[in-house]
Amino acid sequence: MADLGCGIGTACYSVGIEAPLSITGLGALSALGENVSAHHQAVCERRVPFQALGKLLGEASPHAGRPGAWIEARTLLTHRKWSPVTMAALHVARQAITDAGWGAAELKEAALVLGTSRGNAAGWLGPWPGRRPFRVMAASNTIHSEPAAAISIEFGIGGPNQVLASGCAAGLDAVGIALLMVRAGLAPRALAVAVDLPLVPLLLDNYAMSGLLAERGSSDPYHPGTRGFVPAEGAAAMALEAAGGNHPQLQHYGCNADACDPVGIPADGGRTPDLLRQAMRLSQVPAALCPHATGTAVQALADPAAFDLAFTGMRPSLHLLKPFTGHTIGASGLLESVILTRFLRDGKLPPNLPGLHAPPGFVLPEEMLEVSSAVYKLSHGMGGHNALIVLYPS
Repeated sequence: MADLGCGIGTACYSVGIEAPLSITGLGALSALGENVSAHHQAVCERRVPFQALGKLLGEASPHAGRPGAWIEARTLLTHRKWSPVTMAALHVARQAITDAGWGAAELKEAALVLGTSRGNAAGWLGPWPGRRPFRVMAASNTIHSEPAAAISIEFGIGGPNQVLASGCAAGLDAVGIALLMVRAGLAPRALAVAVDLPLVPLLLDNYAMSGLLAERGSSDPYHPGTRGFVPAEGAAAMALEAAGGNHPQLQHYGCNADACDPVGIPADGGRTPDLLRQAMRLSQVPAALCPHATGTAVQALADPAAFDLAFTGMRPSLHLLKPFTGHTIGASGLLESVILTRFLRDGKLPPNLPGLHAPPGFVLPEEMLEVSSAVYKLSHGMGGHNALIVLYPS
């Protein structure tokens, strides 16, 4: 990384417009565990954390019989000042920073990008047990940017600071924008964080009224009868830099819009095939793909349609992670990318749960596979926003 002397009191850093970045630090928090190792072990053991929401919300909840997945250690999310979402974001940021070995000097110039769909809904739209209430505007808890501000304050991150709210694609967009910031010379390194705690009664009411929530206690996203996703809590973080060593790499980020509907997903795949073709032109044909695969009926149609148009020759294996984690909304893209990257550190791909349905012409391997080439991760946000990153193993 070269200091290009971009002005008095400033510095620019250049890594090359298409140069990959090393993924040197990871953090994860969800129903699968409190760190990355716990997530890796849970997927290796094919362990699913789904429970009836009545155990969290009470049996009087209208959602008591629906499946969900939540962070068991609720004390991790409780603080006299910071909101529950902020506490989750701080938890994973600390893990990734420690994993990357960044000290005060590295953090001072780092960029920070945070993605979330529902922001501080938890502890604001509804009470949070064990935490005193705040008046609106009496604290920062009512703004989406509080988690990013808290991370910046707690860790002394003084570089560019951005917050994204691109729905369920927010986590993947955070990684992509972090990549672009470093490539553009705005910072020598970047921390991407994503978080959502969507198990709030008001949010669940609206998801249910929209017909988006699963009724049964498992997730099989391409089952012919799938009708909804399993809502879940989650947070994740990823540290990026132009470092040497034997690290997985992030090479490409792309996004586009279907320009079709303010909420819906086109059943024909929209412009997702264009996004996949662009990635194949700029990187490699993927050996494996981790799709968004939520479990909603329209996603079950849209994904296979998009894949059929994009992959006309050799088809990648599919690796579905929401059957393990549930749908963590804005955190999902980054949480799944962190799990993928942990497997890629060993040159492996995560296994699928046994018995899942595959789209016609594709396979869902039930064992860990070795991989030495590109792995794609897709996310989609309501309103037709599509995002993709390309990862490479160590």
